[in-house]
Amino acid sequence: VAMSSTLRMISMYLLFLCCLSPCAADLCNWSGSGLAREAEANSRTVQQVRLRCTEGSVEWVYPGQALRVVLEPNLSSAHHTTVCIKPFRSFNGASVYIERAGELDLLMTDGGRPEQVFCFPADGPQKPAIFLLANPQRDISQRAVGFRYELLGNRTTAPKLGQSVLQASCRPCNDTELLLAICSSDFVVRGSIRNVSHNAERQTSLVEVSEGRVYRQRSGVFERLTGTIGAPGSSSSWHGHIHTLLQCHVKPGGGEFLFTGTEHFGEAWLGCAPRYKEFMSLYQSAWAARQNPCEFPLD
Repeated sequence: VAMSSTLRMISMYLLFLCCLSPCAADLCNWSGSGLAREAEANSRTVQQVRLRCTEGSVEWVYPGQALRVVLEPNLSSAHHTTVCIKPFRSFNGASVYIERAGELDLLMTDGGRPEQVFCFPADGPQKPAIFLLANPQRDISQRAVGFRYELLGNRTTAPKLGQSVLQASCRPCNDTELLLAICSSDFVVRGSIRNVSHNAERQTSLVEVSEGRVYRQRSGVFERLTGTIGAPGSSSSWHGHIHTLLQCHVKPGGGEFLFTGTEHFGEAWLGCAPRYKEFMSLYQSAWAARQNPCEFPLD
């Protein structure tokens, strides 16, 4: 009860101060220094930032007082229900709060679990806002805080406060899900599993994919490896890494697979991954029956 009262008092105080502070707006990213803010006459006001994109980054060096980041993408037709943030590895000097119904909920304390993805629902009437409260420290030379953010839409179940977005299911996809995966996934890649490594701390596995073909990807997660430049008959192939949950117990396996999934914070996360021959058999049957939801190259 005492903690709830404290957060309510902080929230009311910050909201009052925010009304006195001008806003800085950028398309997707913001970077600034708390030193310049403290030099101003109204240094006790909370600095406000409004970001207009569905993904981007915030970097605050030498944090002082507080920073309020409002996420309001300039997409009138989009409905975003979940916000996810990933703190920088060097995050040091502030605590992160989420504004919810006029109060603040603690998301991450200073020095806690860097590079972990935190998600919270953003389906209320107000725009989602993130508070960074600077922690008093004598040595400011090592203080820098920052994070990347993503706004996710059309999710059937929004993660709870503090949960990771990576609540994927490890069960195999059924035929309908496989056919839809090639239409709606952020990436569709054909290739072989070269290696699988595990990270017990993050509870994730990393699948190395090589000798493949990229049909689609949202960003440059998968890169083309080229043989000796200028050499006769030099060849090239695609190479990349796909993350999945440790509980899925992914193991190296022979043959070709069709990897699909989503991309978050520059990383690929595994969705459906059937063997390529099995998928092609399924797709050709659906194509003959005119039940394929979208086109896929028949090579």
